[in-house]
Amino acid sequence: MKFLYDFFPILLFFIAYKLGDIYVATGVAIAAAAVQTAVFWLRHRRFEKMHLVTFGLLLFFGGMTLALRDPVFIMWKPSVVNWLFAAVFLGSHWIGGKPIIERMMGHAVRAPHGVWLRLSWMWIGFFVFAGLLNLYVAYSFSEETWVNFKLFGMLGLTFAFVIAQGVYMSRYVIDERTEGEP
Repeated sequence: MKFLYDFFPILLFFIAYKLGDIYVATGVAIAAAAVQTAVFWLRHRRFEKMHLVTFGLLLFFGGMTLALRDPVFIMWKPSVVNWLFAAVFLGSHWIGGKPIIERMMGHAVRAPHGVWLRLSWMWIGFFVFAGLLNLYVAYSFSEETWVNFKLFGMLGLTFAFVIAQGVYMSRYVIDERTEGEP
């Protein structure tokens, strides 16, 4: 359910694009992200960092797209988000003592430090690649192809990467049923 909630603005962007154009879709995405952020705060009395970052970037890049009537700004937003995530993952190697992926998943997975570092580097590479691929599609294909790629291509790519990560990390998953057994 959280997965759908997190992709709510992207889904509405896609639908609005199909019913209108890039500018309608951009306005809808900004409104959807604002609603998403507000609803999360109302339900949990806190903000989720990812929502704030993506909303802020959407507000900036989407606002530039609407103000200047140039879709290139909204097309850059997914790349910038991916590269920011890559920077956070990279920075976590030196700040906080553990890679951020270990801090996020360490409660469910017991793995040596080197495995966490490799996994972190895989995510960094994925985020950099996804950002570059987004720009390649944005500049090499039609606007409609980019919109379709933004939803289906990036979602599929992310899903495939997460599955591969799960396979890679599966041997380290903590099984609570056998935790105390020798």
